[in-house]
Amino acid sequence: MASERMASEPAATPGTAQHRGADGTVRRLVAVSAEGVASGAPLMVGSKLLQGWLTASGVPLALIGLIPLAELPYTLKLFWAPLLDRWPIPWPDRRRGWLLLMQVMLVAVIAAMALLRPSTDPASLTTIGIAALVLAICSATQDIAVDAYRTDLLPEHERGPGAAAAALGYRAAMLAIGAGGFLLAGRYGWPAAFLAAAALVGAVIPFTLTAPKLKPVDHAVTSLRQAVLGPAREFVRRAGPGRTWQLLLLVLLYRWPDGLLSAMAIPFLQLRGFSAAEIGLVQGGWAIGATIVGTVLGGGLFAWLGMNRSLWLFAVAGALGNLSYWALARFGGGFTGLIAAVSLENISGGMVGAVFVALLMSLCNPRFSATQYALLSGVYAMSRSILSAPAGVVAERVGWPAFFLFTVAAAVPAFLLLARLAPWNEAEARGAFDPAKDPT
Repeated sequence: MASERMASEPAATPGTAQHRGADGTVRRLVAVSAEGVASGAPLMVGSKLLQGWLTASGVPLALIGLIPLAELPYTLKLFWAPLLDRWPIPWPDRRRGWLLLMQVMLVAVIAAMALLRPSTDPASLTTIGIAALVLAICSATQDIAVDAYRTDLLPEHERGPGAAAAALGYRAAMLAIGAGGFLLAGRYGWPAAFLAAAALVGAVIPFTLTAPKLKPVDHAVTSLRQAVLGPAREFVRRAGPGRTWQLLLLVLLYRWPDGLLSAMAIPFLQLRGFSAAEIGLVQGGWAIGATIVGTVLGGGLFAWLGMNRSLWLFAVAGALGNLSYWALARFGGGFTGLIAAVSLENISGGMVGAVFVALLMSLCNPRFSATQYALLSGVYAMSRSILSAPAGVVAERVGWPAFFLFTVAAAVPAFLLLARLAPWNEAEARGAFDPAKDPT
């Protein structure tokens, strides 16, 4: 049992060994944070920065609206994730080899996009579309490798802080491109903004080269068939047929309340009479800051509480965050109430996000982590798309206060699953990968 392993581990003692352990933790957290930067930057380049340049160049909105189609690789990446398990690039190790290749390609692609000349000319639009698609494919492939490297690198007790560090790097890159990129574009032109974004991704390459090296797996994947079918077979064998579908349900439903609220937050605030400037200020800068606070808080508490207790307590915090929107809808409170609701919801959301990423990592076998993490994150994505799609219908029929109570009640299925899969007094979710028992 994971709880037995935790109980049997020797306590840390002062001295050189502990110092080396602390240094190793810092190196690992810095590495996953840097890879978070490399993951967040291309996404913002292909969406916000490119959309801004096209709009400033007079490209019709109908054509700009097609740009998100080029982001389909982020949704479809699970279909080629097995390739990274089957054909690892061995230097510097099986995950960083792919990271280096994708980061060099991303630097080249983003820098080349600075040469684009947006216009309504069909040839120009075709070139832009191809560039956006290539960028998304390279970025989605890098995301597969980033998730796999983080999963394989971090030991149990560092998964929460590691998830927080990765999220901080990711959001820092989004802020740098989303805010700094537009400032550079306004002062020096759009090509300068794209070159700066390429430089930001390039700055991560030295971190990738010097990041901690992964241990080799005991049984390498030797065929494409094994890479495609092996992840599901290993997961079912490890968790058991009955527990497998319960774990997938937990992944699907754990963040469902967050998806429901996110789908209706902006319409609610607009219909409550808040101005576009107020919404932009609070949902933009303030909400991102609150999420960062919650992510740091969640990572720190995870290191103290462990996996299962964090899953329980952070889910309670998430429900309370949603309840703050019910209070805003029921009692009002003006701009002060808005600040309070957004702060509570985003702080708790940052905590939930940190433990959720840690949960996904714990469910992956290093032998198949690229494919298993992509599959699990694909299951989660359905909660933000398919399961959250009826949010508007529910809000229209029951009204805002009842809708926000519904988002709180949406946490109940996850709690029922936690009772079966992640009991309070156990350290890890049942069915999680255990290096002492499960072969790699």
